[in-house]
Amino acid sequence: MRYDVLNLILGWTLVALTIPLAACFCITWKLDGLELAIQAFLPAVAISSGLGTVMLAFFTRTNSAERLRDLEAFVGVGLVWPVTVFIGAMPFWFGGMFVGPLTDGAAFIDIARGFVNSWFESMSGFTTTGATVISHSMSPNCIPGTTPDCIYAQPRGLLIWRSLTQWFGGMGIIMLGMMILSRVIGGGMALARAELTGPSLSRLRPKLKQTALALWGLYLFLTLTEFLLLYFTGAMDLFDSVNHALTTMPSGGYSTRDSSIGYYDSPLVESIIVVFMFLAGVNFALLWFVREGEFGRAFKDEEFRLYLAYMIIAILALKLALFTSGVGLSIGIREAVFQAVSFGTSTGYTSTNYMDESWPLVAHIILFILMVVGASAGSTAGGLKLLRVNIAFKIAMRELARIAQPRKVQQIRMNGEVVEDKQLGLIVGMLFVWVGLFFLSSVILAVFMPDASFESVTMVVASSLGNTGPTLGDYGPEETWATMNSGALLFTSILMWFGRLELLTAIILLHPHNWRREDKSDGERQGMAVVKRMLDRDEDESHQNKVV
Repeated sequence: MRYDVLNLILGWTLVALTIPLAACFCITWKLDGLELAIQAFLPAVAISSGLGTVMLAFFTRTNSAERLRDLEAFVGVGLVWPVTVFIGAMPFWFGGMFVGPLTDGAAFIDIARGFVNSWFESMSGFTTTGATVISHSMSPNCIPGTTPDCIYAQPRGLLIWRSLTQWFGGMGIIMLGMMILSRVIGGGMALARAELTGPSLSRLRPKLKQTALALWGLYLFLTLTEFLLLYFTGAMDLFDSVNHALTTMPSGGYSTRDSSIGYYDSPLVESIIVVFMFLAGVNFALLWFVREGEFGRAFKDEEFRLYLAYMIIAILALKLALFTSGVGLSIGIREAVFQAVSFGTSTGYTSTNYMDESWPLVAHIILFILMVVGASAGSTAGGLKLLRVNIAFKIAMRELARIAQPRKVQQIRMNGEVVEDKQLGLIVGMLFVWVGLFFLSSVILAVFMPDASFESVTMVVASSLGNTGPTLGDYGPEETWATMNSGALLFTSILMWFGRLELLTAIILLHPHNWRREDKSDGERQGMAVVKRMLDRDEDESHQNKVV
């Protein structure tokens, strides 16, 4: 491992992070006053800019940008998230959203819990999970029995920053870095492979920087379009429209209201958000093709057709389940459409209490499947992704066919193209790791939460790994995760990080072999090892020729 290259990636990330922090400083100054702006954002700006500058000035080399390899890219991407989350938690902690060092009369234990809450809120934001711990019991800004809406009672500037964490996390911090810092950092394709774990990475433009710029331009356009549509409905004011536009396109689900979208009770608002949640679950490359007028290329995509059918079937199944439980036709369709798209795209908005008696068990099972599977690869949605599930299904069908026809050669194809064995192995490996991690994490979380029900524990794990947010059981649409202890919150935040990195990048980061420092002697030993293998191979070939 070459630490100067890692310092280059992390240093520039920290320096770049000061830009949105400084912008939120100005917004908070305007909306909440200069005192809160200084208190909340000045420490974060100072830490981020100071630490980033030191790393770049003293812990990098002049040729660090030219030496980026896949290993450093994967480890760098893995480390960028917790470092960014730590900086992102500072405004919540110092700004008083949770008990912090500047809270009057706070005990040390409450300040420590306040940092855990701030870390969790930041991790949930940047990973676009959307679970929250803002509650009357945890936020000094909410008075039990007096403050009707705890989230809405928070300072405006802090809520804007909270929404921005999801907006930046949705498209990916590294994708933003490739657009802005590609000439400085270099190694754009290696960073992209680490950020976008999946079967393929297609470029929309000749250069990767142009591709990142195109994707971010499309992302910004859709966000602005949703903002305007929500604002002109009249049901949302300017502040709410901005926040919900920022958290819909990244499939995040942070709302400015305790009751989420259900607060507005507006079919028009729900319809607009459903459309943009659905678009957020589509591969952004396909959205780009539509923008360029290549409709046929987009609609011929196998995964998109599967995504469309998958959503329609889920909606019809939910509607049927609700109808059989006595829910009226119009209300049932409205609730089924919104919750199916929200869970299927891992956005996590809620429009109704799907844990009440009108929602039968089969409806909860459907929501669970949607939560685990997720939407399309290349989208901002979480979950396993339909592309991987589809290919895994094809692999299973091929192996079953081989039982009847052992000599038959059958290749796995996607959109008419053969999927390489290397990619098939990656997909199967990821699915296996996900299942194993799900069961192991459920056991660990049960240790942290001995009084929780089986449903609550397993659903929280699935929600964290899938970056969904609101879940089933005791942590449903009307409850926050604030009742969890600090250990459970820290553990679930790690699962969110794993889920956002799609597991394999995080596993590479945790492997101890990858952290071994590499020096000149390592390179010499590796070179000698290659020569030795070549000599051994020549000796084996010579021996075989003599035998023949």
